[in-house]
Amino acid sequence: MALKPWYKVATPRQDLRDDKPLDASEFAVHLDHIRDKRAPEVYQNPERFFERTYLTQNLTSLTAEVVRRLSGLKTETSAVFNMTTQFGGGKTHALTLLYHLASNGSKADKWVGVQTLLEKAGVPTIPEAATAVFVGNEFDTVVGRGGKDGTPHRMTPWGEIAYQLGGKEAFEVVAKHDQQMVSPAGDVIRQFLPKDKGCLILLDELMNYVSRSRKSGLATQLYNFLQNLSEEARGQNKVVLAVSIPASEMEMATDDHADYERFKKLLDRLGKAVIMSAETETSEIIRRRLFEWDSAAVSKNGRVMLTRDAIETCKAYGDMVLEYRQQIPSWFPVDDARAAFEATYPFHPMVLSVFERKWQALPRFQRTRGVLRLLALWVSRAFHEGFKTAQKDALIGLGTAPLDDSIFRTAMNEQLGEHRLESAITTDICGKVDSHAIRLDKESVDTVKKARLHRKVATAIFFESNGGQARGEATLPELRLAVTEPEQDIGNIETVLETLSSTCYFLSSEHNKYRFSLTPNLNKLLADRRASIQPSKIEERVREEIKRVFTTNNKVNTIYFPIKSGDIADRPELTLIVVAPDQLFADDKTVQWAESMTRESGASNRTFKNALIWCIPDSTSNIPEEARKVLAWEAINEQDRSSLDETQKRQLDESIKKAQRDLRESVWRTYKKLFLLGKDNSMRQVDLGLVHSSAAESIASYILNRLNQDGDVEHSSISPNFLVKYWPPVFKEWSTKSVRDAIYASPQFPRLIKGELIKDTIARGVGNGILAYVGKTGNNNYEPFFFGNNLTSNDIDISEEMFIITKETAEAYQAAKTKPLPPPEPIVQQSLDPNKDNDTTTSDEETAPTSASSTVNTNMVKEIVPSTSTTTPNTLPDGNYKQIQWVGEVPSQKWMHFYTKVITKLANSKGLKLSINLSIAPEGGISPQKVEEIKMGLRELGLMDDIEIK
Repeated sequence: MALKPWYKVATPRQDLRDDKPLDASEFAVHLDHIRDKRAPEVYQNPERFFERTYLTQNLTSLTAEVVRRLSGLKTETSAVFNMTTQFGGGKTHALTLLYHLASNGSKADKWVGVQTLLEKAGVPTIPEAATAVFVGNEFDTVVGRGGKDGTPHRMTPWGEIAYQLGGKEAFEVVAKHDQQMVSPAGDVIRQFLPKDKGCLILLDELMNYVSRSRKSGLATQLYNFLQNLSEEARGQNKVVLAVSIPASEMEMATDDHADYERFKKLLDRLGKAVIMSAETETSEIIRRRLFEWDSAAVSKNGRVMLTRDAIETCKAYGDMVLEYRQQIPSWFPVDDARAAFEATYPFHPMVLSVFERKWQALPRFQRTRGVLRLLALWVSRAFHEGFKTAQKDALIGLGTAPLDDSIFRTAMNEQLGEHRLESAITTDICGKVDSHAIRLDKESVDTVKKARLHRKVATAIFFESNGGQARGEATLPELRLAVTEPEQDIGNIETVLETLSSTCYFLSSEHNKYRFSLTPNLNKLLADRRASIQPSKIEERVREEIKRVFTTNNKVNTIYFPIKSGDIADRPELTLIVVAPDQLFADDKTVQWAESMTRESGASNRTFKNALIWCIPDSTSNIPEEARKVLAWEAINEQDRSSLDETQKRQLDESIKKAQRDLRESVWRTYKKLFLLGKDNSMRQVDLGLVHSSAAESIASYILNRLNQDGDVEHSSISPNFLVKYWPPVFKEWSTKSVRDAIYASPQFPRLIKGELIKDTIARGVGNGILAYVGKTGNNNYEPFFFGNNLTSNDIDISEEMFIITKETAEAYQAAKTKPLPPPEPIVQQSLDPNKDNDTTTSDEETAPTSASSTVNTNMVKEIVPSTSTTTPNTLPDGNYKQIQWVGEVPSQKWMHFYTKVITKLANSKGLKLSINLSIAPEGGISPQKVEEIKMGLRELGLMDDIEIK
């Protein structure tokens, strides 16, 4: 059930509803103004005054004691009261209450709360008494009072008091003392005190008079008069003296402090110290002063009884606090949370407690007067704002303070004692259309926007951190309690705090503690630096970061930011192409461009279309802005670090790391669209979804893993049967190079992450009897011929001279080779006569020219067997040869055979050194593309690719 807005439950007093809250002076009324009928009506009319007055425990005790004394009862009473509360703590309000009671006597018996006072005092009625009021900041020691209005001219406090108590007759008693400005002694004082009824003398703001009268000597005379008057009051039955001497310590000079201590000690010795209100009673004082309550809704003890709607609100907040008890301040009475909300309704408890917990330590803060003034403005603005914009705040929360109102800010700054906060408030919280918190709310999701969470949290921080005046800080638990509402996600508070911390110019944060200060923070430095970063630097950093995020440790060939098709070599190698960040997938031109580049290579058609995988940015990227931020933080670190304090240095280090992380994640979020050739030979897209850096070591690795799962890329070799299935019908023998090339040319084949993996496929096919691995000789024989042999991938050569054939072809070849051969022709033997030519007569077959495939250079046997020369071979003691060496030429068709028959015999021996001298000069020359392919093959073998070209 939705809670009812507070302004539809509690009714502010009339002037607040009319949006005309009285000035602060209303809460600092002068007794003289009441006596002279010049005070506001709410103070002048005693009945209304009592309706808005909450009789705190201390005020009740004070008043009951005064009433007993004025009634002639001296038991458990004092004649002199020292109002020692803090400046602005309710002293004048208490003196006003005593004045109205003594001036009206029994007429006051029916006023709100008076019966409680009578019961406490133990008397049947309020006694009427003569009253005298002296207010130090009203009485002028030079001009005096009266003389021109038919009244005696009074120049001193004692003259004024005597006249108020007994008119001209009483004044005549001290006329000479007044003229000579000498304080009267007890005998004289006793003469002007009333004889037939009680007497109440109220002295307020004495320090003001003392400070102004010090040079004339009247300050000392006042001290003597106060001492004599106190002694006389103590000796009388119906005389009461109540004195308020404090002034704000901020306004005291050195001499003032000395006089203050002197007067205070006097009153402490002769009178009774009174503290007007306890902190727990402040809330009731405030809501009685600011809201209108039906008299029937005020209990006998003076507390307001809430309506059903108000109680329902307090219950909802109390239940919320119980639910989140582990996340709010430990000092808050969780188990009595509902009662705490009921005690302050319609205010949130944090509104009133912040002044007691944090603000009362400020030198200029006035606990009652200052708070009342602020809250009167607060209630008035919130009331009208609530109706105007249909706000649904169930309580007046700490975050709803009208900081956007200049009058409220002025009153608040008076209490803070600081007027330099204007910039911090209007820049970061509210007061301008582009204030950070206001803007962030507008840009947020609906739940945050409707709750105005950025503004509320920022405002709560401001109050909890004393507006930057003291080292006050707003903790995360305090902010949760101050701002969270029933049925609201408490986790939103932390989200909002993170956004504010990274945006505001005067907000600092460390270890979940937040405060506003007078000096700009790192965010302001960041904003200034960001504006000075050159676009060229940003573009350079963006491209560097993209390359860094895509780096795969050579797992895949990667080409960055191509412009034309010639930038992408047409070769059989899996290639990831990273498109520039300003070429977006949503732009049709980008997609058309990528498809064109896939099918074309310069002026020719591209052969290896299946080798290309495009990675294209998905949407308008914020990568440049994140790069700008990184560059700005790094510039601050380089140029401004020495001027920062230790906390800011730690924040700077954290900010640099966070900005670098945000830049990296921005690249991950942006490059999520893949574009590659589908099996139907048309281009298709793959959406990687929302991914981040924890998904893989790099984006390229993630892409390869994803395409491997989808069957588009193979990390290991493919099945030999796959080659058989897609065997080109026109080929009887399929060269290993053509097999490798087909994989990267035809979309029917899965893309191997490395072309060399096809070697393993062939080796397995040979071992399983699915394929045969052969070389071709000039007479259509296969040499070498491997079928059913156990080969490794190292045994397979990717070239145009080596082939694979199907099982059927291999078996047919073997069958043909097993047919019986015709008997050999007889061979004519000749002896070798050293005197004749050593010609050997052979059969036609023997003398027929030998094909290239069967020609073996005689050097092939050179030094493999012991020489028959007279040179003795170098042997070891056990008869083994120490070294063998062979130099010769091997026909290309026999390279693999040479490896298996010769090299493998020595491969496991230490000391093998194999030198290759490759030279080729074919007719028509060698194309640059083939040279590049040879170099790539050398690199894949881990060999130097420095080919000499002539």
